[in-house]
Amino acid sequence: MATDRPTPAAPFVRTILSTGLEGLDDVLSGGLTRGRLYLLEGTPGTGKTTLALQFLRDGVRRGEKGLYITLSENADELDSAAASHGWSLDGIEVYELVNELGLDPDSEQSVLHPSEVELGETVREVIDRVDDLKPDRVVFDSLSELRLLAQNPLRYRRQILALKQMFAARNCTVLLLDDGTSDVQLHSIAHGVILLEQSQREFGAERRRLNILKMRGVKFRGGYHDFVLDTGGIKVFPSLVAAEHHAAFDTQPASTGSQELDLLIGGGLVPGTNTLLLGPSGVGKTTTAVRCMLADLERGGRATYFLFDEGQATMLIRASRLGMDLQPHLDSGRLTIVQIDPAALSPGEFACRVREAVEGRGSGFVVLDSLNAYIHAMPGEEYLVLQMHELLNYLNQRGILTLLILGQHGVIGDVRSDIDLSYLSDAILLFRYFEAKGEVRTALSMVKSRINAHERTIRELKLSPIGVQVGEALTDFQGVLSGLPTYGGAVAMLENGPAGAGTA
Repeated sequence: MATDRPTPAAPFVRTILSTGLEGLDDVLSGGLTRGRLYLLEGTPGTGKTTLALQFLRDGVRRGEKGLYITLSENADELDSAAASHGWSLDGIEVYELVNELGLDPDSEQSVLHPSEVELGETVREVIDRVDDLKPDRVVFDSLSELRLLAQNPLRYRRQILALKQMFAARNCTVLLLDDGTSDVQLHSIAHGVILLEQSQREFGAERRRLNILKMRGVKFRGGYHDFVLDTGGIKVFPSLVAAEHHAAFDTQPASTGSQELDLLIGGGLVPGTNTLLLGPSGVGKTTTAVRCMLADLERGGRATYFLFDEGQATMLIRASRLGMDLQPHLDSGRLTIVQIDPAALSPGEFACRVREAVEGRGSGFVVLDSLNAYIHAMPGEEYLVLQMHELLNYLNQRGILTLLILGQHGVIGDVRSDIDLSYLSDAILLFRYFEAKGEVRTALSMVKSRINAHERTIRELKLSPIGVQVGEALTDFQGVLSGLPTYGGAVAMLENGPAGAGTA
C-alpha cells in the first residue's frame, strides 16, 4: 500500500555577497550570505561606520541599491566621514530615523509601539522607505540608540525580531551596528556576529583586530584577524594558515656565493628551508645574509629584504663598500627592500606583507632582519612563537629560501638571546667573537641542519672590501666559541688583503 510522503525540500544554495573588504571576504569563505541579518559589534572608534560604508559602496559598484538608516549620526556627519576617506555617498540613501522631536523625553515615544499587531508609526516610515527604494543592502546604525528608545528589554527584543522579519521578507542583507553592550540573546537572533576590537599600547599605534563570533552555515576562519583603519578605509589581514599554501618546488641546493661557506653548510642553501643567523651585534650576520641573497639575485632570482633595524640607505652603502652593489637589482625590480616600523605594524599585517612578496612579486628569497625588533612588536613570547611557526611553515611550503637574523646580548663569553627560536629553524649558522693575536675576530660554525650533512668545524669569518671571506677550519684552536681560545698549531688566520681570502 503506497503512502504519501512529503516532497523533500530543495537544498539551500548559498548566494554570496561581498563585504567590500577583500580580507574579510577571505575570512568568511567568500563573503556574507545574501538576504540575512548580521550584527557588527565594537566600541566607539573601532571602525564600524567605516566598514558599513564600505559594505554599501561595494553594493553601489555592483549596481545594487544601499540604504543607511541612522539614529546616531546625521547625513552631514556621514558625508564628512566618507569624505575623510576620499569617498562619495552617491548611490546610497541616508535616512535619519529619529528627529529632534523623537528624542524628546517628554514624548515617551519608542521606535516601535508595544502593539502585537502593528509596528509603530516611526518604523512604518522605515518600511515605507524600504518599500519605495527596494534596497539590496541596509545598514542600521545603531542598536544602542534603539535600545534606549525601546525603554525595556522585552520591547527591544521584539523590535529586533520585527525588523529581522521585515528585512527578510524583502530579501535585504542587513548590518546592525552596536557598541558592544548587546546581550548574548541578541546574538541568537542574528545570522552572524562580527566583533571589532582595538587596544592601546604604551608606545606606538593602537592595534585593531576582528573576530567572527558566529556565522551560520559558513566555514569561516576562526580566531583573531588584525586590521588597520586608515585613509581609504579598513584593510583586514586574515590569519595565516600554512596548510593552505602547498606548492611544488625544486630542492636543488643553491650556492651562497662563497665556496668555503658552501662547504661549511653542506653544499649550499636548500629551497623550502629557513636558516637562522645567530650571534651578537656587529658580528657579520647582515653582511652574510646580503652575500647569500646577492648570489641568488645574480642567478636571476627575485628577493625581498625586510629591514627592521637600520635604514635602507645605510644598508646599501655598507654593502657597496664590501663589494656587494645592490642598486642594479633594486633598479631592475628583482630586489625589494621593505623598511618595517615594528611600532606601527601588527603581526597579521607583517604576515600579509610576506605573502605579498612571495605571491605578488614572486620572491624566492626572503630575509628577516632582524627578529629582535619583531619580538618587541609582539604582545608576548607565546604569540611570537606561534606567529613565527606559521609564517616559517608557509615560506617552507612555498619553496622559499629564508634567512632569519637574530641578535644576541653580549660580546664574548656569556651570550644570550631574547627568545629561543632554534627549534623552529631548519639550520643554524652561529657567529661568535674571539680574541687572537691581540685582535677581536669572528668565528663561524654550522651547529644545526635538518637537510645537509654539514661540517662540524669552526671557520673564521672576515669582512673586507672584497666581500665576505671564510677561512680554513680552525683545527688548532681550543675554546673558540668561549671567546678566549688557545692556539697550538700552524693554521693561517685571514689577513686584511686577498691573501688567504675565501671566494667572495
